Amino acid sequence: MFTGLIEETGKIVCTDKENSSLYLTVECKKILDGLKIGDSVAINGACQTVTELHSNGFKVFASSETLSVTTFNTLSQGKFVNLERTLRLCDRLDGHIVSGHVDGTAALQNVHKDGETILFTFITDEKLAGQIVKKGSVALDGISLTVADISNCAFKVAVIPHTYNNTTLKYLKIGDTVNLETDVIAKYVEKYLLSNDNNNHNATTIDMNLLERNGFL
Repeated sequence: MFTGLIEETGKIVCTDKENSSLYLTVECKKILDGLKIGDSVAINGACQTVTELHSNGFKVFASSETLSVTTFNTLSQGKFVNLERTLRLCDRLDGHIVSGHVDGTAALQNVHKDGETILFTFITDEKLAGQIVKKGSVALDGISLTVADISNCAFKVAVIPHTYNNTTLKYLKIGDTVNLETDVIAKYVEKYLLSNDNNNHNATTIDMNLLERNGFL
């Protein structure tokens, strides 16, 4: 379990493709403190298990499942990634509950500044957009962010200078894709509503009629 508060940005120093899987070696400093083989680390929001430790980094094995739903196939030597160690029970939850299980990807559509704030607009597929709400939380490449607005499949996040300067957001270009994890609470609500809609067993989306039938309006 993670919070979405990035501890540092590491650098990919080696990628080794093996059949449908991938070995990644990441160079870093801060998160090596107390890190052990077998520990979990979120790399751009995807939970990975440390298989090797080095004096200046660590190695993980990314399975075919991870490669199928993340942007890991685009990682190459020299690319920077967001890193976070797992949440300790004694920590304050300053971000939001992030599982590290990436749901899919989102593509950067637009970036513009509003004073000191940087507004990023991303677009994703319809299913994942249905689990995103205004003022709710999302994890983009592992970064905990609040949704400023959403319209159809496009959603906007407002990024403060500290987050921008200390994550890989500053490297993004229009058209780049990021790993997206929607709010776990939204997933449970969606599943509950769709599985308990007795009036329409074929329902596949949440709309105002569905909410009314289930007593939410």
